[in-house]
Amino acid sequence: MDNPFYKATLRYRLFSSFIDALSRRTAFSLADAAFLPLPVPMRDLSSRLPRHRFVLSHVMVAAGLACGMGGARAQAAEPATTAQPVEVPQLKSSTLLEEELAPGQTHKVPVFVTGDRMSGRPDLETLIEGDVVLRKAGTVIHADRLEYDQPSDQVKASGHVRINRKGDVFEGPLLDLKVESFEGHFDEPRYRFLKSEGQGQASRAEFVDESHTIIHDATYTTCRRKPGPDWLPDWILRATSISLDNEEDVGIAQGAVLSFKGVPILPIPAISFPLSDKRKSGLLPLTIGWGADSGLELTVPYYWNIAPNRDATFFPTVMTLRGVDLGAEFRYLEPTYTGTVRGNYMPADKLTGTDRWGLSFLHQGVVGTPVGPVTVAANVNRVSDDNYWRDFTNSTTFADPNAIANTSASVGVAATQRLLPSGLTASWGLGAFSSTARVLKWQTLQDVTAPIVPPYDRVPQLTARYALTNVHGIDWSIDGDYTQFDADRSKTLQPNTQRGVALLQVSRPWLAPAGFITPKLQLHAAGYQFDSMLGDGSQSASSVVPTFSLDSGLVFERETRLFGRNLVQTLEPRAFYVYTPFRDQSLLPNYDTASNDFNFATIYTENAFVGNDKISDNNLLTLGVTTRFLDADTGGQLARFGVAQRLRFADQKVTLTPSEAPAQAGFSDVMLGASVNVQDDWALDTTVQYNGKTDQSVRSTLGARYNPGNYRVVNGAYRFQRGVSEQLDVSWQWPLNNLWGDRGQELGTGRGQGEGRYYSVGRLNYSLDERRLVDTVLGVEYDAGCWLARVVLERAQTSNSTASTHVMFQLEFVGFTRLGLLGGNPIQTLTQNISRYQNLRNSGGTTSRFSNYD
Repeated sequence: MDNPFYKATLRYRLFSSFIDALSRRTAFSLADAAFLPLPVPMRDLSSRLPRHRFVLSHVMVAAGLACGMGGARAQAAEPATTAQPVEVPQLKSSTLLEEELAPGQTHKVPVFVTGDRMSGRPDLETLIEGDVVLRKAGTVIHADRLEYDQPSDQVKASGHVRINRKGDVFEGPLLDLKVESFEGHFDEPRYRFLKSEGQGQASRAEFVDESHTIIHDATYTTCRRKPGPDWLPDWILRATSISLDNEEDVGIAQGAVLSFKGVPILPIPAISFPLSDKRKSGLLPLTIGWGADSGLELTVPYYWNIAPNRDATFFPTVMTLRGVDLGAEFRYLEPTYTGTVRGNYMPADKLTGTDRWGLSFLHQGVVGTPVGPVTVAANVNRVSDDNYWRDFTNSTTFADPNAIANTSASVGVAATQRLLPSGLTASWGLGAFSSTARVLKWQTLQDVTAPIVPPYDRVPQLTARYALTNVHGIDWSIDGDYTQFDADRSKTLQPNTQRGVALLQVSRPWLAPAGFITPKLQLHAAGYQFDSMLGDGSQSASSVVPTFSLDSGLVFERETRLFGRNLVQTLEPRAFYVYTPFRDQSLLPNYDTASNDFNFATIYTENAFVGNDKISDNNLLTLGVTTRFLDADTGGQLARFGVAQRLRFADQKVTLTPSEAPAQAGFSDVMLGASVNVQDDWALDTTVQYNGKTDQSVRSTLGARYNPGNYRVVNGAYRFQRGVSEQLDVSWQWPLNNLWGDRGQELGTGRGQGEGRYYSVGRLNYSLDERRLVDTVLGVEYDAGCWLARVVLERAQTSNSTASTHVMFQLEFVGFTRLGLLGGNPIQTLTQNISRYQNLRNSGGTTSRFSNYD
């Protein structure tokens, strides 16, 4: 290594590498030369350069290397001891490029500049001309000519100037900028934004700092620019100024006018719009509608992004025939609790002369206590009057009525229901023990033409459970339930009560890969204390009902091959026997009990009822068999076929009501079921309840789905219940362009299938026995690329003789806003009515500064 000839050879190779880099016009910095022991003049020059701000370009590096080569020749005869050891930096490899640099890291990196010619004074000013490129972390500047003043860190660029700032691009004739602080201005820029895919042009852009820019006499659109000088976007926003905040990813336009197809449609004094999918405060799309009883309806929502874990939405609605409905929704999300509050208030409804209001509140959380965490759920739903659900179906939403029992439910069910629940639930558990305290009250919205029996309030309900598994092979549990049922006796026609229930279960499962057998014993005890006398003069009652069941099954497997695929077929016979002796329960009122639906899930259960008031007497055997076809490689289920039937050895005597006919001894109806999903495009599911005595089906359902790709789905269902109803239900989303051979593009979910495409959407629910459409949704969507249009007609049956009809029209300017010009929200309607419906534009896509790398 101390051989002078060897060092000179290395320097020559370095110089050759530099010449190659120069011919390719790639950047070459003095840091590259630091890997070799350079002569003193070169080392002095590099030490004087502020590398964190500027690295010289080809011309000056070439001059420095030429001096170094001369020095090498002059020192070739010197002793090798003059060489100084150089520490080679250790590089750490990484498979990822950082999307965001750490704070302060951008101040430590150098500035790289390339160009055809360079002149200037070190540490003062530098002039680069000819295809200039300046690079700094997150910023790239192209220009024909660039002046850099080092003491002030000022860059003046002219001639085809182009800035790429973290994927956002500005182009124009003249730039004046401080590189480090990113302060300056850009004359007559054209711009494109990475996250929103928006673009426009302005007379001047002022860079306030790295995250804030103000553009004057600006335009904005997300329409893709097309060739030609006469190109005009389909929609464009013109504003006196637009303030861009890249920290909040929001743009605020002042003195704006929104034009569509060259026609100004919406003057806007001030409006904010998103630069990404990040939440932001501002006006939401307005909605214009018409109601037969409300007249013209205009809703102008405003969204308030209070904090990352809190927000609010205000949606005042003007109804020309009623007045002003003031609506608001507040959401909060904390580490241990979350909730939503929504309310509407209309002072002095012009049609009724009364104040109208609705309230919905849902809260879920965990509260720490000395005995452990307690899960709390609250659900409140109240309205001002019985007709509120009919008059304000579009303006108010209520919580799921099952939210008290199911704490995962959320606000958002339309207010067409007439039973509104309100309650509070607290749950606690420790090991094998769990308990729940619950209060539930109902508001029943009565209708003179169709009155309903109100359900019972539970004030309160206390439950507890203790369960252990595999105690010397035995599973056992005990459940307790105390409930006070309260309701209007004039409507329920039976007394209120306090009921206590205890259920003891003991089972001994034997499990093996080839099958299982599980005997089980149950003891159900219930006691009642009524607030008035029963028919026999008593004010209390009780019942104790034992049950024995034996569940067993086998699993056989074999390898097979069908349609060119390797499969595994299973054969799973199952036998379930249950015996419950008769106990007279005819005097017990019914508070929470109903008949179990007859299907594959309930055919293997001990009780014919669900609830605690009635326990059916049984002496029956259920036999069934299921066969499945599984993919041998993945284990995915391709098809399932099953059959099951009950054999009742004695007549059932316990019924829900005295007038109800009991189940007779003998064979029950046969349950037949099949599910086929051989291909990803097709899915088939059917269930048939067949009566062998009448040789007729009692109930049949047949469902099919064809889903060959994005935005192409057809769902069909046939539902038949003898003597009750027979309906055909079809829903779809399908590109109409396919009808004339245009297959579109596979752009992925949430991107549509290309510009200029129409989509048919709809749902038809037809009653075959009544020969009329029950529910109807018909619509067309059009994708123009940077804007979308939707027209949807919805007709929903509200009673046997009445129906509500809504026509919805929505114009969506992609990446900017939506304008609802008629009715409600068509996207919500389509999502609720069409299984696997896909929105043509979905938010949530990710963008990277490297996807627009310069």
